[in-house]
Amino acid sequence: MAKAVFMDRDETLNPDSGYISDPKHFTLFNWVAPELRRLKDAGFLLVVVSNQSGIGRGLIQWDALREIHLKMNQLLADASGVQIDEFAICPHKPDDECECRKPKPTLILNTALKRSIDLKQSFMIGDRKSDYEAGVAAGVKESFLIHPGDEHSFKMAVEAILKSGLS
Repeated sequence: MAKAVFMDRDETLNPDSGYISDPKHFTLFNWVAPELRRLKDAGFLLVVVSNQSGIGRGLIQWDALREIHLKMNQLLADASGVQIDEFAICPHKPDDECECRKPKPTLILNTALKRSIDLKQSFMIGDRKSDYEAGVAAGVKESFLIHPGDEHSFKMAVEAILKSGLS
C-alpha cells in the first residue's frame, strides 16, 4: 500500500488573498516546492485536501479551479520536478452540512480508498483546526497544525514526517 502526505491548500501551500478564482493570481510559498520534493523522494504521494466553498457560493467555477491546480502543478514541476498526485475538494458552503467538508475525514478516506493509501503510514498538514481534526478522524499516523503561511512550522512538519521512520 502507498503512503501519503495530505495537505490543506490555502495558507499551507499558497498565500490566500480571498477566493482565488483566476490562475493569474495563484502563487506558491517559495519554500513549498523543495519540501514537497523531499517528501516525494521519501516515497510519499502528495494529496491536497481542500474546502473550496467559493464553488458553492458561485465565486469560483470548477473549470477555474482546475486551471488553478494545473498552474500549481506547473509551478511545482518547474521549481522541483514534483506534482500533486491528487486533489480532493469539498465545494460546499459551511452551512450545507455535507459529508465531505473538513473537519470530516471523507476527503482523506475516499482518496485513501481510491489510491490504496495506508493511513497508518500517512500524515496530514494544515493551518486550521479543521485540517488537524480531519487527519485525526481519518486515522493518519500524525496530523500537524502549522501556523498559516509560516515557513518554519511547515518545514518542521516535513522534518518530523521524514524522521518518522516511514521514509
